[in-house]
Amino acid sequence: MMFPVLAQFKFLYKWYVLVILTLGYLLAELGHFLIGVTSKATSRELGYGDFACQFINATHYGVGNLTSCDTLKTQEECADESHCEWDRNGLGYDYQWLAGPTFIAVYTIVGVFFGIAADRYNRVRMLCIATLIYAVSVIGTGAAKAYWMLILMRMVLAAGEAACNPLSTGVLSDIFPEKDRGLVMSVFNWGIFGGYGLAFPVGRYVTPMNLFGVGWRACYYITGVVAIAVAGLTGLTLREPDRVVIGEEKNKESDDSTMDRKMAVLDVEKNHPEKEVESAWKVLLEPRVVLLCLAASVRHCGGICFAYNCDLYYNQYFPGVDLGWSLFIVTCLVGSIGVMLGGVISDRFVLYMGVRGRLLVLALSQLIATPFAFGSVYFDPLWAMITLGIAYLFAEMWFGILFATLVEVVPMSVRSTTVGVFLFVMNNIGGNLPVLVEPVSKTLGYREALYIFYVGFQFISSIMFFGTMFLMPKKHSKEEISMQAPPSNGVVSSVSANVESVRL
Repeated sequence: MMFPVLAQFKFLYKWYVLVILTLGYLLAELGHFLIGVTSKATSRELGYGDFACQFINATHYGVGNLTSCDTLKTQEECADESHCEWDRNGLGYDYQWLAGPTFIAVYTIVGVFFGIAADRYNRVRMLCIATLIYAVSVIGTGAAKAYWMLILMRMVLAAGEAACNPLSTGVLSDIFPEKDRGLVMSVFNWGIFGGYGLAFPVGRYVTPMNLFGVGWRACYYITGVVAIAVAGLTGLTLREPDRVVIGEEKNKESDDSTMDRKMAVLDVEKNHPEKEVESAWKVLLEPRVVLLCLAASVRHCGGICFAYNCDLYYNQYFPGVDLGWSLFIVTCLVGSIGVMLGGVISDRFVLYMGVRGRLLVLALSQLIATPFAFGSVYFDPLWAMITLGIAYLFAEMWFGILFATLVEVVPMSVRSTTVGVFLFVMNNIGGNLPVLVEPVSKTLGYREALYIFYVGFQFISSIMFFGTMFLMPKKHSKEEISMQAPPSNGVVSSVSANVESVRL
């Protein structure tokens, strides 16, 4: 029973859920992307990655009478310059495998299992346990004494983080109405960009502070402790919501056969779980879902490629320029505006165009962002940050709109399973392709590799999202729906009333 004072704030509960779930996702992503910022310090202590000639003091960068260290390709040449040193730079195949495939391999597989479990068991309890798992792994990363320990802790981190999206997406879609869902999904998925953005100031500035004498390890210790607190709040203050019908499935609920389908779904969930898996695969193999997944995979590859390499890229090309706070402002703050703006705009378009409206916003946002993404790699620091900010404003609209679209075109009974499998495919393709950055950069150059995998893939995804739009159904007018709907009986009215009461 709720205390009278707390009852007055009951309407804020669903927004509190959104805040807690977003914080959990943000901290998971902070732990995920920190390695891209601390890799140089981490590699020198734990002994992995490539050696390269670098400035001993970054303030020497740009001094006219000094040789640029990054142009010296051998240790002997580097030793001849007193302002240069031959040491590990945090890059190489060791780093690319640590950042990408070892994480993705576990993340994608475990994500499928969490997705299937989310359609049957208590999602809030599973989220609490998963958050605790990744929190412990982040602390373990800070305590690592060897490269293989980093690999192990990164795999455990992936297992815990894998629960965040499929479980949280299901919970949020059950407590928020369609008119708010695009914004809500965008805010939740801002956790990715918030965690990614925070990695820059945390990794760049906490490391040299040498807190407690542990250097880069403090970044991971602090992140893990805060995540443990969020796990406690998740388990103690959130409750499992009732599951509701949304999107296309809701539009069909006035059909005479709908109640039979609902009873059949309940029978499948309780007595024939293997049929639910078959139903999920049937949904996933629909042409519109397949193309949406492929487009998302291409876009994800571009985003992950830049996320794993941007700090190392700017450090290599502009070692004397401190871009830590600039990258934070662009990726976290400007990116978050783009995330929410995308949600708001897609929520407006969906009222007039249905699901097609979300795909149109998705395609146009990525197309507009492409030339500015090119500028962020092509220009010197000032204009690189300006164009990166414009690119992020449009590019980061994609993730929230993508999953708002996905949950609206799949049945409630297999929603979380579908999200889990969708993420499995998207992350295996988009998360592993960035490994090719290393061989391409050795052949064509680091900047040229980013042109291909970051800028090029973002442009290709915009074309694919646009094509997916035409596979989505057109929005029916209210007159068409009212003419098609049969007179409601007491049972259907009761179910509809219960659904609406949950949403209020």
